[in-house]
Amino acid sequence: MEKYVPVLKRAKLFSDIGDDEILSMLDCLNATIRQYGKGEYAFRQGEFIHDLLILGSGRLHIQKEDYWGNLNILNEIRPGEMFGEAYIVPNSGTLMNDVIAAEESAVLFFDMERILTVCPSACPFHTRLVKNMFYTISDKNKSLVQKLSYMSQRSTREKLLSYLSDEAKRQNSSSFSIPFNRQQLADFLSVDRSAMSNELCKLRNEGMLDFHKNEFTLREPPQGHH
Repeated sequence: MEKYVPVLKRAKLFSDIGDDEILSMLDCLNATIRQYGKGEYAFRQGEFIHDLLILGSGRLHIQKEDYWGNLNILNEIRPGEMFGEAYIVPNSGTLMNDVIAAEESAVLFFDMERILTVCPSACPFHTRLVKNMFYTISDKNKSLVQKLSYMSQRSTREKLLSYLSDEAKRQNSSSFSIPFNRQQLADFLSVDRSAMSNELCKLRNEGMLDFHKNEFTLREPPQGHH
């Protein structure tokens, strides 16, 4: 468990909490860890979640498959990110989506009751932890609004440009990598893969961007381009 302290220290949930305090809080919060192989389901639609979850290593995809097998990737979870918090509130019901390991992953489980209840030893950082959880949930809501902004775009082209523009801003560079392959990107943006690939080629021919696999570079459009 100790090897995950650097990841937890970067996590918003443990912001401004030192290494030693995090280590002691792992016991206080009854933290456990589970490993998942690539392609393995961490959680399935219909399951109950009772713990607060943080990804320790690897990558997870939150996705939904309809009756006909059409897949939609709703989100990607990266190390240090919290997830599943929407389902730990009493009477919140079961998971609406599947959570699958995109690569070998380790998930840390934290006892939610112990987070919300001050422990007998009265950790001085417990109050900070609860505040951080509130801030983290707020940030996640912003991410959901951002995803909705992609979905609200009418065309595949507009969805692509909206997403790639935000990634360039987030990574503060016109050249950046994305965490999806082509099929995953199509599933994330809820578009047809062939149509999306055609649109990417058009954008490259128009001088708007360059790409190789999951590496992208955004270009200034040529003069006179509309």
